[in-house]
Amino acid sequence: MTRFHKISLGAVAAAVLAGCAALPAGSALDSSFLAMLKGSFRSEGIATVDRLDQDAGQQACSTGQPPSETVAKQVEAQALATIKPPSDGQYLGDWREGEKLAQNGRGMTWTDKSSAPSANGANCYNCHQITKAEISFGTIGPSLYQYGKLRGVSDPKDPAAAAMVQYTWGKINNAWAYNACSNMPRFGHKQLLDEQQIKHVMALLLDPKSPVNVQ
Repeated sequence: MTRFHKISLGAVAAAVLAGCAALPAGSALDSSFLAMLKGSFRSEGIATVDRLDQDAGQQACSTGQPPSETVAKQVEAQALATIKPPSDGQYLGDWREGEKLAQNGRGMTWTDKSSAPSANGANCYNCHQITKAEISFGTIGPSLYQYGKLRGVSDPKDPAAAAMVQYTWGKINNAWAYNACSNMPRFGHKQLLDEQQIKHVMALLLDPKSPVNVQ
């Protein structure tokens, strides 16, 4: 089974909510639908029904319509407040480990034994082109090939690159800080990846020696 076919309970539930949440909030029909939805799933392994519970941002983003500008700014502000810099001040890990994570689509399904972030992959190729070596990739997100080079990051430790490094860190941690209701997983905020894993993905995108930037 490829990573494109591994769909968790959470992903299925999110799709259902996104398609049906346009019902009038607080209506009897809305309440009946939510009861039916929750009654249609059961906890199985690490995939528990609490994944159906929405935070304020998810509620704003699953009405079936784009949020108003005011609400979108509120979602972005709340997301931005969740982003913390790396605990040791180091933004980059090992790009080789980052490539492994980009290729890995495992995690968060009922068959997985652990819900710890370290058990998950980043599944980057499911939505992005990253290197020329990968011939199969998704197009939901933009190409990330030559990500650092195109943005002028020749040395991630150069103070001139600080803004782009910090933006990339924030984007991986909680993409809603920059684009409310983005399809990109909120890897840090939802604890899908741990800090070290995010550093490795950062290195894949920004290290000049990474295949993202040298080809």
